[in-house]
Amino acid sequence: MKEIHVFYAPEAGEVQELPAEEAAHCVRVLRLQPGDEIRLTDGKGTFYRAEITTATGKRCLFRVLEAWSQGKEWRGCLHLAVAPTKNMDRMEWLAEKATEIGFDELSFLDCRFSERKVVKTERIEKILVSAMKQSHKAFKPQLNGMEDFKRFVSRPFAGQKFIAHCYDEADVSGAEKREEDKAMDGGKPFLLDELEADRDALVMVGPEGDFSVEEVRLALANGFRSVSLGRSRLRTETAALVAVHLMHIRHAK
Repeated sequence: MKEIHVFYAPEAGEVQELPAEEAAHCVRVLRLQPGDEIRLTDGKGTFYRAEITTATGKRCLFRVLEAWSQGKEWRGCLHLAVAPTKNMDRMEWLAEKATEIGFDELSFLDCRFSERKVVKTERIEKILVSAMKQSHKAFKPQLNGMEDFKRFVSRPFAGQKFIAHCYDEADVSGAEKREEDKAMDGGKPFLLDELEADRDALVMVGPEGDFSVEEVRLALANGFRSVSLGRSRLRTETAALVAVHLMHIRHAK
């Protein structure tokens, strides 16, 4: 079967020309010519079947032959907020795989124990676009820059809010530990069991050193609920991907 090349054209419904970077890939790398058929996505839920009309060294123009909407494979808005690791390769891997699975929004948190305080989002944005095209999705996740943890948890969010951390519930509440709190999940409920499929969901995942106890308490005071991602101790990017996968499973149509 002939391969279908997918390009990101956020204004495809109005401007029938590929963005510069997409045009360069189309013309210089793939060497597509006028008359060749391509598929476009605007990243907002619509696919377009188009035909190249002009292909020069720097420009690629097309005409739309057909347009159709692609519904999301999941319900609601799935939002992941994560404290980025010192090695950005791990965050880039997370962005790629989470997009392939399917989610709506990615935020970065500046926490007390964060290893990285600055994130350049340009490369992450390109990875989101590439993963969207590779997985033949019509929705590109929204990418937000780094935000202070305290400011983030105080912002309004209409859906369910969860914070995944490694503390026992007793450590957070200051109460005496119960026998069930000694388990690896610290007595916290499993995220999949707490998610409600008909509501938007936001999950926060902390840095390698975890959130501080004070941060967890602040999150709880702002309506977040403590959850476990399983009994294994996971690295940040693994925990974040598990969170996306569990949200996707619960919200699948």
